[in-house]
Amino acid sequence: MTDWGALYRDHVSAIAALAGDLDDEQLTMTVPASPAWTVRDVLAHLAGGPADAVTGRMDGAPSPEWTARHVAERTHLPVPELVAELETNRDVTAERAAEAQTPAVVWDIAVHHADLHEALGRGRLSDHLWRPIVDELGPQRTPDLVGVLEPYELFRALFSRRSRTQLDDAGVPGDRVDAVGIFGPRDDDQPVPA
Repeated sequence: MTDWGALYRDHVSAIAALAGDLDDEQLTMTVPASPAWTVRDVLAHLAGGPADAVTGRMDGAPSPEWTARHVAERTHLPVPELVAELETNRDVTAERAAEAQTPAVVWDIAVHHADLHEALGRGRLSDHLWRPIVDELGPQRTPDLVGVLEPYELFRALFSRRSRTQLDDAGVPGDRVDAVGIFGPRDDDQPVPA
Protein backbone atom coordinates (compact mmCIF):
# COMPACT_ATOMS: atom_id res chain seq x y z
CA MET A 1 0.00 0.00 0.00
CA THR A 2 1.28 3.43 -0.95
CA ASP A 3 2.14 5.96 1.72
CA TRP A 4 0.62 8.94 -0.09
CA GLY A 5 1.82 11.37 2.56
CA ALA A 6 5.43 10.27 2.12
CA LEU A 7 5.07 10.48 -1.64
CA TYR A 8 3.74 14.03 -1.37
CA ARG A 9 6.71 14.99 0.83
CA ASP A 10 9.11 13.47 -1.72
CA HIS A 11 7.60 15.60 -4.47
CA VAL A 12 7.83 18.77 -2.42
CA SER A 13 11.51 18.10 -1.68
CA ALA A 14 12.28 17.36 -5.33
CA ILE A 15 10.40 20.41 -6.60
CA ALA A 16 12.16 22.65 -4.07
CA ALA A 17 15.52 21.37 -5.32
CA LEU A 18 14.48 21.79 -8.95
CA ALA A 19 13.17 25.33 -8.42
CA GLY A 20 16.39 26.38 -6.72
CA ASP A 21 18.36 25.54 -9.87
CA LEU A 22 16.24 27.48 -12.37
CA ASP A 23 17.32 30.71 -14.02
CA ASP A 24 15.04 33.50 -15.26
CA GLU A 25 14.90 32.11 -18.79
CA GLN A 26 13.77 28.70 -17.54
CA LEU A 27 11.20 30.22 -15.19
CA THR A 28 9.56 32.06 -18.10
CA MET A 29 9.39 29.01 -20.38
CA THR A 30 5.90 27.90 -21.37
CA VAL A 31 4.91 24.49 -20.01
CA PRO A 32 3.44 22.57 -22.99
CA ALA A 33 1.13 20.46 -20.81
CA SER A 34 -0.35 23.69 -19.38
CA PRO A 35 0.26 26.13 -22.24
CA ALA A 36 -1.30 29.10 -20.46
CA TRP A 37 1.35 28.76 -17.74
CA THR A 38 5.07 29.27 -17.47
CA VAL A 39 7.33 27.20 -15.24
CA ARG A 40 6.98 29.91 -12.59
CA ASP A 41 3.19 29.79 -12.87
CA VAL A 42 3.19 26.04 -12.26
CA LEU A 43 5.25 26.62 -9.12
CA ALA A 44 2.70 29.25 -8.02
CA HIS A 45 -0.15 26.79 -8.51
CA LEU A 46 1.71 24.08 -6.59
CA ALA A 47 2.14 26.50 -3.69
CA GLY A 48 -1.40 27.86 -3.90
CA GLY A 49 -3.43 24.66 -3.99
CA PRO A 50 -2.15 23.27 -0.69
CA ALA A 51 -2.32 26.73 0.92
CA ASP A 52 -5.99 26.93 -0.02
CA ALA A 53 -6.67 23.41 1.24
CA VAL A 54 -5.01 24.10 4.59
CA THR A 55 -6.96 27.34 5.07
CA GLY A 56 -10.24 25.93 3.75
CA ARG A 57 -10.34 28.28 0.76
CA MET A 58 -11.72 25.68 -1.63
CA ASP A 59 -14.55 27.64 -3.28
CA GLY A 60 -14.43 26.82 -6.97
CA ALA A 61 -11.95 23.96 -6.61
CA PRO A 62 -10.70 22.38 -8.80
CA SER A 63 -11.88 24.71 -11.58
CA PRO A 64 -9.58 26.62 -13.92
CA GLU A 65 -10.64 29.82 -12.13
CA TRP A 66 -9.48 28.40 -8.80
CA THR A 67 -6.08 27.40 -10.13
CA ALA A 68 -5.73 30.69 -12.04
CA ARG A 69 -6.22 32.52 -8.76
CA HIS A 70 -3.21 30.69 -7.29
CA VAL A 71 -1.08 32.07 -10.07
CA ALA A 72 -2.56 35.59 -10.06
CA GLU A 73 -2.16 36.02 -6.30
CA ARG A 74 1.50 35.00 -6.46
CA THR A 75 2.78 36.88 -9.51
CA HIS A 76 4.72 39.29 -7.30
CA LEU A 77 6.39 36.60 -5.16
CA PRO A 78 9.94 35.48 -5.86
CA VAL A 79 10.46 31.76 -6.42
CA PRO A 80 12.10 31.19 -3.00
CA GLU A 81 8.89 32.45 -1.38
CA LEU A 82 6.78 30.10 -3.52
CA VAL A 83 8.97 27.22 -2.42
CA ALA A 84 8.78 28.35 1.21
CA GLU A 85 4.97 28.42 1.00
CA LEU A 86 4.92 24.94 -0.52
CA GLU A 87 7.22 23.66 2.24
CA THR A 88 5.23 25.42 4.99
CA ASN A 89 2.10 23.48 4.04
CA ARG A 90 3.91 20.21 3.29
CA ASP A 91 3.29 18.34 6.54
CA VAL A 92 -0.40 19.18 6.96
CA THR A 93 -1.04 18.41 3.30
CA ALA A 94 0.90 15.14 3.54
CA GLU A 95 -1.07 14.08 6.62
CA ARG A 96 -4.34 14.75 4.83
CA ALA A 97 -3.16 12.94 1.72
CA ALA A 98 -2.24 9.90 3.80
CA GLU A 99 -5.81 9.75 5.10
CA ALA A 100 -7.60 10.55 1.82
CA GLN A 101 -9.49 7.90 -0.08
CA THR A 102 -8.49 9.69 -3.30
CA PRO A 103 -5.16 11.50 -2.82
CA ALA A 104 -5.84 14.11 -5.52
CA VAL A 105 -3.24 16.51 -4.11
CA VAL A 106 -0.55 13.86 -4.64
CA TRP A 107 -1.74 13.20 -8.17
CA ASP A 108 -1.73 16.94 -8.88
CA ILE A 109 1.80 17.54 -7.65
CA ALA A 110 3.11 14.45 -9.46
CA VAL A 111 1.50 15.45 -12.76
CA HIS A 112 2.76 19.03 -12.59
CA HIS A 113 6.18 17.88 -11.43
CA ALA A 114 6.38 15.69 -14.54
CA ASP A 115 5.10 18.65 -16.62
CA LEU A 116 8.05 20.69 -15.36
CA HIS A 117 10.55 17.93 -16.12
CA GLU A 118 9.23 17.53 -19.65
CA ALA A 119 9.11 21.29 -20.31
CA LEU A 120 12.66 21.73 -19.06
CA GLY A 121 14.03 18.65 -20.86
CA ARG A 122 14.96 17.04 -17.53
CA GLY A 123 13.80 13.53 -18.44
CA ARG A 124 11.38 11.39 -16.52
CA LEU A 125 10.75 11.71 -12.84
CA SER A 126 12.22 8.92 -10.75
CA ASP A 127 9.95 5.88 -10.88
CA HIS A 128 8.99 6.09 -7.22
CA LEU A 129 7.46 9.54 -7.83
CA TRP A 130 4.91 8.43 -10.45
CA ARG A 131 4.66 4.63 -10.47
CA PRO A 132 2.36 4.30 -7.43
CA ILE A 133 -0.15 6.59 -9.13
CA VAL A 134 -0.34 4.62 -12.36
CA ASP A 135 -0.39 1.35 -10.41
CA GLU A 136 -3.41 2.60 -8.45
CA LEU A 137 -5.29 4.54 -11.10
CA GLY A 138 -4.48 2.62 -14.29
CA PRO A 139 -6.34 -0.59 -13.39
CA GLN A 140 -9.31 1.42 -12.07
CA ARG A 141 -9.70 3.78 -15.02
CA THR A 142 -8.17 1.99 -18.00
CA PRO A 143 -7.67 -1.71 -17.23
CA ASP A 144 -7.68 -2.46 -20.97
CA LEU A 145 -4.65 -0.21 -21.49
CA VAL A 146 -2.44 -1.58 -18.72
CA GLY A 147 0.20 -3.39 -20.74
CA VAL A 148 -0.68 -1.57 -23.98
CA LEU A 149 0.97 1.67 -22.93
CA GLU A 150 4.37 1.70 -21.25
CA PRO A 151 3.66 2.60 -17.57
CA TYR A 152 5.11 6.13 -17.67
CA GLU A 153 3.18 6.89 -20.84
CA LEU A 154 0.00 5.56 -19.23
CA PHE A 155 0.63 7.87 -16.24
CA ARG A 156 0.94 10.84 -18.58
CA ALA A 157 -2.01 9.78 -20.74
CA LEU A 158 -4.31 9.30 -17.74
CA PHE A 159 -3.88 12.99 -16.91
CA SER A 160 -4.35 14.18 -20.51
CA ARG A 161 -0.65 14.78 -21.08
CA ARG A 162 -0.50 12.99 -24.44
CA SER A 163 -2.23 13.99 -27.67
CA ARG A 164 -4.66 11.94 -29.69
CA THR A 165 -1.89 11.34 -32.23
CA GLN A 166 0.57 10.25 -29.54
CA LEU A 167 -1.99 7.83 -28.07
CA ASP A 168 -2.83 6.45 -31.49
CA ASP A 169 0.88 6.00 -32.27
CA ALA A 170 1.32 4.18 -28.94
CA GLY A 171 -1.30 1.61 -29.88
CA VAL A 172 -4.34 2.87 -27.98
CA PRO A 173 -7.40 1.59 -29.87
CA GLY A 174 -9.15 4.34 -31.83
CA ASP A 175 -12.37 4.04 -29.88
CA ARG A 176 -10.47 4.59 -26.60
CA VAL A 177 -8.24 7.54 -27.56
CA ASP A 178 -10.69 10.23 -26.47
CA ALA A 179 -11.60 8.46 -23.21
CA VAL A 180 -8.16 7.90 -21.70
CA GLY A 181 -7.42 11.30 -20.19
CA ILE A 182 -9.20 12.46 -17.06
CA PHE A 183 -9.22 16.02 -18.43
CA GLY A 184 -10.35 14.94 -21.90
CA PRO A 185 -8.48 14.54 -25.16
CA ARG A 186 -5.88 16.96 -26.43
CA ASP A 187 -4.56 17.65 -29.92
CA ASP A 188 -1.18 19.23 -29.14
CA ASP A 189 1.71 16.75 -29.05
CA GLN A 190 3.61 16.81 -25.79
CA PRO A 191 7.35 16.45 -25.15
CA VAL A 192 8.23 12.85 -24.36
CA PRO A 193 11.36 12.28 -22.30
CA ALA A 194 13.95 9.93 -23.74
